[in-house]
Amino acid sequence: MSLNKVMLIGNVGRDPEVRYLDGNSQGGTKVATFTLATSERYKDRNGELRENTEWHNIVCWRANADVAERFIHKGTQLYIEGRLRTRSYTDPQGVKKYTTEIQVDTLQLLGKREDGEAAAPQGGYNAQPAYGAPAQPAYSVPASSPAPAAAAPAAAAPVDDIPADDLPF
Repeated sequence: MSLNKVMLIGNVGRDPEVRYLDGNSQGGTKVATFTLATSERYKDRNGELRENTEWHNIVCWRANADVAERFIHKGTQLYIEGRLRTRSYTDPQGVKKYTTEIQVDTLQLLGKREDGEAAAPQGGYNAQPAYGAPAQPAYSVPASSPAPAAAAPAAAAPVDDIPADDLPF
C-alpha cells in the first residue's frame, strides 16, 4: 500500500500560465501552471521571530485549469489537495534536470472575493472564506421564551432548559 497526498494552504506567487497541449484552444487539453508560497513562522533560540517560505510548483489540468485561468491571480489564497510528481527534462545546454510539482486534484479559493471579480461558477470550488465566524451562534434562546423576572433570585433560575453542552451537532 502507498499514499501520495499533498495538502497546502498558501498564496499564489504569479498569475497562472495557461497552455493547450494539442495546440488549439477549441479541443486541446488545458493545463495551468503557477507557484504557491507557504510560510512557517517560528521563534529561534534567541527568541526572535523567523519566517521560512517554501515555494511549490502547481499544475492544474482541464476543469481545474479553467478555474485557475478565470479566478486565480497573484496573491490569491488557495487550498490545494493533490499529488507529488517528479519529472525530468533536458535544458537548452543539454543538462538533464528534475523538477517536483503538485498535480492538483482539489482546488478551493479562500478569502474574500475582490471587487469586480466575476461570479463563482456552479460547483467546482467554494469562493467563501474558509475561516470565519459562523453565520448563526451555536446556541441561542428562542425569541418566544419569557424574559426572566428581575426580582427573582439567581438561585431560582431554571437550569433544566440549558443543554448539557452547547455543541451544534
